[in-house]
Amino acid sequence: MVLESLSVRGFRNLASVDVEFVSRLNVVSGENGQGKTNLLEAVYALATSRSFRTGKLADVLPGADRIASIRGRVHEGTESREQSIGIRHGLRAVRMDGKRPATLAAYAVRTPTVVFHPAAVAVAAGSGAERRRLLDRIALYLSPTSIEEAERYRNASRARQRVLDARGDSAKDLDGWEEIIVKHGLAWSCARAAAAALLVPAAEKAFARIAGSSVVMRGSYTRSAPMTEDEFRNELRRSRARDRARGSIAVGPHRDDLALELGHMPVRSTASQGQQRAVVLALELAEIEVIVQTRGVRPLLLLDDVSSELDRVRTAALFRSLRDEDGQVLLTTTRPDLIELGGAPHERRDFLVDRGRITRV
Repeated sequence: MVLESLSVRGFRNLASVDVEFVSRLNVVSGENGQGKTNLLEAVYALATSRSFRTGKLADVLPGADRIASIRGRVHEGTESREQSIGIRHGLRAVRMDGKRPATLAAYAVRTPTVVFHPAAVAVAAGSGAERRRLLDRIALYLSPTSIEEAERYRNASRARQRVLDARGDSAKDLDGWEEIIVKHGLAWSCARAAAAALLVPAAEKAFARIAGSSVVMRGSYTRSAPMTEDEFRNELRRSRARDRARGSIAVGPHRDDLALELGHMPVRSTASQGQQRAVVLALELAEIEVIVQTRGVRPLLLLDDVSSELDRVRTAALFRSLRDEDGQVLLTTTRPDLIELGGAPHERRDFLVDRGRITRV
């Protein structure tokens, strides 16, 4: 799968950009603040209908009354397709060959894309929310209905809380909402567990390639709720008064986590910044491998200023790993001369970004 061309209009400082990529390594260089990350963000938005930098799509518009559009040509196997996304006031409209997809989830899995960027360190060092999002992205390829299970679980949880707040923990309709929570919560949790079962072994191997054998990474999926319907149902009943007092549900997949350790110590609290970044990179390389297994294509890899986020040894290890890959890479840097994967000259194309304008070098 290759993103062959990209046209961007009105996306952050990219007023009018048209660019053609090669199928291997695309190096986007320029000084800080010129629009390198904006270009990767536009590619990610085209592929997934989301931003990796903000939860509000309106943030990508230069002005409140502006409209942004991104269009790209994707080649996969023997077929080619055109994808597009329009953004206005934070609303989005996606099309594939001019047609609206059945769901946004169906659109997102067509062009798998994995991104490494400075804020991604939160996957290792932040709260469990980022790790849950990682598992949910992978679960979507294994179980397309997992996103629906999650939404029904959240809706039922909110409804149960409204009942608790309004009528207390003896309200008769609580049983019905808790049945829905149990049904969809367990399905959602099982989808995540299946994602973790594929992701963790691949991440452990990737970390060993990046960091060497001095320390071993281990991961495991930890559930907040009991694993059987009866136990989960009983726990919800026992926690009604507590949930009413705290204002939210105490147990369930919304509190699950992907526990990560280095040498039997938690990554989040004990790993160095360099180790945390290596863990994140290992998880994202593992995400690529899982997508290859489940989707059947190697996803597009976006690397935002990775050489400044990793030390020299880990950067060299990353490039060795990428040299063995056969997927398309878009990489930003302030020092293009330091980027060397090897291979034939036609496998690399360089671009320069200056004040939102992109030219081929």
